[in-house]
Amino acid sequence: MARFCSLFSSSSGNCTYIGSSSGGVLIDAGVSAKQISLRLSGIGVSEKDIGAVFVTHEHSDHVKGLRVFASKYNIPVYATEGTIRELEKMGIINGKFPVIPIGDGIECNGQLVVPFHTSHDVAESCGYSVTTGDGRKICVATDTGIVTDEMRAALTGCDLALVESNHDIGMLRNGSYPYLLKRRILSDVGHLSNIACGDFVTELVKSGTTRLVLGHLSKENNIPSLAYRTSKSALDCMGATENRDYILKVAGSDEPEMAVL
Repeated sequence: MARFCSLFSSSSGNCTYIGSSSGGVLIDAGVSAKQISLRLSGIGVSEKDIGAVFVTHEHSDHVKGLRVFASKYNIPVYATEGTIRELEKMGIINGKFPVIPIGDGIECNGQLVVPFHTSHDVAESCGYSVTTGDGRKICVATDTGIVTDEMRAALTGCDLALVESNHDIGMLRNGSYPYLLKRRILSDVGHLSNIACGDFVTELVKSGTTRLVLGHLSKENNIPSLAYRTSKSALDCMGATENRDYILKVAGSDEPEMAVL
């Protein structure tokens, strides 16, 4: 039985647990090691059950707790070669835990974890597709300005997808962010808007995905109800019915969003 839990998901910090009875993995460690341990304990998972941490990219909201958490529990870290180079420059990689280029994929705790490239303004960002021992496929895809063909191919037909729904375009354009930051977020190497996310989740539901989790919401330029309504409206327009054809949730930083498949 596969288990998914978005422990933290926002522009302030991100960490996702995917596992089964044989253990699991974390995608990112973007909050303190103490916070990660507390959330894991809250869902009945011990640090010793974590086989590895898979890092999407080097921004602080994805690696803030990585060095302490991985070194404290001697947990290996996997990332793309470009991300590893940046983590070395930042001093996060310090020789106290193994760091391994992810390559084409890796088996860990009975799960196959495969990266796919995303479009973000970092060295070599990626998302991850995790296929559990019972054949369930769970994907994490955030921090991307566009839906790339590689990303689309990786997520098509998955059972559950955590997809970025970062900002409402109107809130961002009319908000207090500096012009250059607004331009970056709206660019092809920025973040997916609610509208772009809504368009993509309709593709996923058509391909057979039944569980959708909207994540990485901006606290300044989005609200959960707006992200939810935008994707639901897109799904309504394609004729899909909630709780029959799909289940739609919004992940946040206050409470973990869980699913058992």
